Amino acid sequence: MSYPCRKDTLALPHTVIGAGWVRIVVLLSVAFSCLMLKPVEAAKTGLLVSQKESGEKKEKAMSMTITSSSFPNNGAIPARHTCDGHDISPELFWTGIPEGTRSLVLIIDDPDAPDPAAPKRTWVHWVLYNIPPGTPGLSEGIATADLPPGTREGLNDWHHTGYGGPCPPAGNHRYFHKLYALDTVLPDLKQPTKAALEKAMHDHIVGYSELIGRYQKHH
Repeated sequence: MSYPCRKDTLALPHTVIGAGWVRIVVLLSVAFSCLMLKPVEAAKTGLLVSQKESGEKKEKAMSMTITSSSFPNNGAIPARHTCDGHDISPELFWTGIPEGTRSLVLIIDDPDAPDPAAPKRTWVHWVLYNIPPGTPGLSEGIATADLPPGTREGLNDWHHTGYGGPCPPAGNHRYFHKLYALDTVLPDLKQPTKAALEKAMHDHIVGYSELIGRYQKHH
């Protein structure tokens, strides 16, 4: 026989005889179990909800991806995208943009300059911001006039806007194609440097993904 947890479980009769004592003992046991289990169950429920929310946030952050039809992650960048070729930007795609994203930022840089064996600085190759979140990517060799509406450009380390391809003086360099999802549309920053853009988007990043390409000049 089982007894449900009831508010009146602790209400005992004034007069009990014989088998009534057995019933009282059973009711007291059930009441005590109910009182002990409720906070434990509440704590477990709270922990499960917290773990679920944490997992959902991690899954959402990890689901954002950036890829290219020109090279796989950690793969070699074709010469046509470099100073050894036509120096045109690669085709890029992205998926999994977080809900609530209002703009995207794309930064391509090389942390191995001038030589991976003794890197001294990060060289910036391309800076774009306020890319509409509904944009699925960028076509190969895209011109400024063809950028998605509202997209603004920043300065690369050649001190001009636009894409500048890999042109490493020595060694096999890594080129990070960094995609950021922001919860805001940034104001006109007047062709910002990478550092100025990073400062402006601080505290507004809700998603991030990167694609790494490699290139080494063949002399």
